[in-house]
Amino acid sequence: MTQVLAESLLAQQTQSPSPITTTTQSPPAAAVVSQSPQATAGQTPSSELANIEAKVRPSVIWVTVFDSKGNLLRTESGFFISADGRFVTTAHAVEGGVNAVAKTADGGIYNVSGVLTVSKPADLAVLKADVKPQKLLRFLDLTKAGELSKGAKVAVVGSSLAGNEGSARETTITAHSSERLEIAGATAASSIGSPVVNENGDVIGIVTSAGEKSIARPVAALDSVLSRVKADTQARWAQTPGTSPTPHATPKPRLLFAPAPSFPPGQSLPGQGGTGRFRLTFDAQGNVADIRVVTSTGNPYFDQSAIKTLRQWKSAPSQGWQATVPVTFRTR
Repeated sequence: MTQVLAESLLAQQTQSPSPITTTTQSPPAAAVVSQSPQATAGQTPSSELANIEAKVRPSVIWVTVFDSKGNLLRTESGFFISADGRFVTTAHAVEGGVNAVAKTADGGIYNVSGVLTVSKPADLAVLKADVKPQKLLRFLDLTKAGELSKGAKVAVVGSSLAGNEGSARETTITAHSSERLEIAGATAASSIGSPVVNENGDVIGIVTSAGEKSIARPVAALDSVLSRVKADTQARWAQTPGTSPTPHATPKPRLLFAPAPSFPPGQSLPGQGGTGRFRLTFDAQGNVADIRVVTSTGNPYFDQSAIKTLRQWKSAPSQGWQATVPVTFRTR
């Protein structure tokens, strides 16, 4: 007998489709199943800018925020600042939100468990994403250097998911204070929430306003907001009018095709068995874009068989989601 257990990042709840039954010949076996553009065309980035972009880009994220009905509110940039999944974006980005996902350039999709702190006057918010294992997460360091001077060279690095608008842009500081940085040149709206970094790739600010005059909050303002986050601070979404203590689930993606893995040839001997857990990432079209082994079955042939079959799974189109699939091989 095969059961499918899928956890949607968009719904933040467990989805349990109807059981799937698989029958095999002697001996019978069952599998229990208990996701960097270059500069704008015509421009060639300097080697220094390319190096900065390569260093910073893996930590920049695309934050998609939803309301209590599962409707898309807005999408903005942000960036990770710690290995445990803390990241920074604007306060406006999360206003009215009860759920969100953070996407990285390499296809990673992380559920956002909630807000750690928010400052509307500074237009800054610190949130927490569910990241496991933490050691694989790339994050940016906040500069400890003194105040930057007018004319200092900096770079704005957006998300590659914003297309050419997210390409790294070299610019200069035209004015500065402890609460505000003005940056030369126009910045795309999709770059709001992106980090402003120095020549070492360390964060010196975060873009909070785009247009002909780009405004950023300096690290000093961000440090002030971060000081509110204590060791025991829990990430949570603010309650909005009309919402209950438990936010309403967003629509669940439906699995359309979910065949059960079968025993690999030569492995269906008495006493053979093993249980593993596999993380599936579905793209917007419902195809499996990535499979990661969370826990091996202990048998490489079992793992290969499970991955081969799970890669064929299909779901209904969605915003993109993930499912954790336990698979058990056992002989009867």
